[in-house]
Amino acid sequence: MSERRGNSWRLRLVALQRLLDSRSGASAIEFAFLMPVLIALYLSSYEITTAYTASTKVLKAASTVADSVARHSTVTKATLAEMIDAAKATLAPESADGLGLKITGVSVDSAGNASVLWSWDQDGNAPYVKGSEVDAPDDLKTPSSFLIRAEASLPHEILLYMTSAGSFDRSTRSITLNREFYFKQRLGDEIPCGDCS
Repeated sequence: MSERRGNSWRLRLVALQRLLDSRSGASAIEFAFLMPVLIALYLSSYEITTAYTASTKVLKAASTVADSVARHSTVTKATLAEMIDAAKATLAPESADGLGLKITGVSVDSAGNASVLWSWDQDGNAPYVKGSEVDAPDDLKTPSSFLIRAEASLPHEILLYMTSAGSFDRSTRSITLNREFYFKQRLGDEIPCGDCS
């Protein structure tokens, strides 16, 4: 009887040892722990990449508009309104819904002080007061020169999967990408706008 009891304990110990030595489910358990981290890394990489691409396109749109306007010897509100199409074409295939565009003629005096000569936005208004100071880059503030500043803004939707509480939630949040670009005039001393403020 005691021998049978001893065998029973030995069998239980052998079974327990086999269970402890078994590695057949270890990969599945490790994968279960790592999967949420891998998904979070993938989604974060995707969001960062798409936001960076959109930001680059907004900068290129501002650059394209500033370069196009800088090639004119004079402009009007109608000329500036055509720049919206140039910005939209640069943003393609991104959606241009909510695109904001401001174009400013910046005069730099003989002392190197930059100020607004005229300004225009996509609604046909003057967003900046004539004569107000402009914080242009120092390397572009050549005395007695003229600059074109183009500012483009575009809302970008970010798909959020994690909420602050750590639970999964498919909601979106919008951020606005703002970029500006300066170009020196190509022709003449300045680029007047006949009907701008």
